[in-house]
Amino acid sequence: MVEWDIRKLQILRTLRERGTVTATAEALRMTPSAVSQQLTNLARQVGVPLLEAQGRRVRLTDAARLVLRHAEAVFEQLERADAELAAYVHGEVGEVRVGAFSTAVPALVVPAVRALRQTHPGVTVRVREAEAQEAYELLAGGEVDLALSLAAQAPTVGDPRFTRVTLLADPLDVALPPGHRLAQAEQVRLADLSAEEWIFGGSGPWSDITRGACEAAGFSARQGHSAAGWTAILAMVEAGMGVALVPRMAAVARGGVVMREVGEQRPVRHVVAAVRRGSEAGAAVGRVLSALEAAAAGLG
Repeated sequence: MVEWDIRKLQILRTLRERGTVTATAEALRMTPSAVSQQLTNLARQVGVPLLEAQGRRVRLTDAARLVLRHAEAVFEQLERADAELAAYVHGEVGEVRVGAFSTAVPALVVPAVRALRQTHPGVTVRVREAEAQEAYELLAGGEVDLALSLAAQAPTVGDPRFTRVTLLADPLDVALPPGHRLAQAEQVRLADLSAEEWIFGGSGPWSDITRGACEAAGFSARQGHSAAGWTAILAMVEAGMGVALVPRMAAVARGGVVMREVGEQRPVRHVVAAVRRGSEAGAAVGRVLSALEAAAAGLG
């Protein structure tokens, strides 16, 4: 029977994710030669080639992918073992590192931390602001324990590395200057704003969301100004420079603008949390997830 080496399997999995020996070495804080040596030893142990040359790079063989398919179950079980051991040793005490995108920090993470300080003061939350790509790299690398992102930017539900939890369908409201002609309306139709100048990013998912919502309402949004940060966008709206679609999570931190619900086919963006598969059994991670769900319910 093959003697499986968990460390070597982790190196092989990282190579699959990072694509090159050099990137794998950087991620694992090893030298490229050490990575190559460990993978050569693993191939010798299992008795099949795991890598094949592809120009100046290497690619995983079908045998390597078979090995990793089985190894994922091992990694999941080890995460469960770590989680259960931590629960046994620490009980209600633990540290959870959270990677979250910018608007989720004040809207979801901070309220969750405040609640935990009252109900479970032994659970410490360490927050790291990170957008989706970085957050999931940190999660996969074990540098954070929980990642928050938009569902559209999250790994697929079928990704064997992670367990996803839907937190919130964050509604999009329209931000208007205080003196706008529709500022007193209970609801606003996007079509009534077809002649306005719109403020949104030049590219990326938020540009797509704004353009798509306006096109669904029967017009093309005329972009008056481009900004990526909600602080800048809301400041320009407040100054009367245009209007914007704003997620409710982003609007909670700023007054000075008038937020109105969109009446027809109201657009939403979905926010999810993700943990390494199996680690959700950990008491501390579970406490933080529950606190985030409660904060999301409060926003809803």
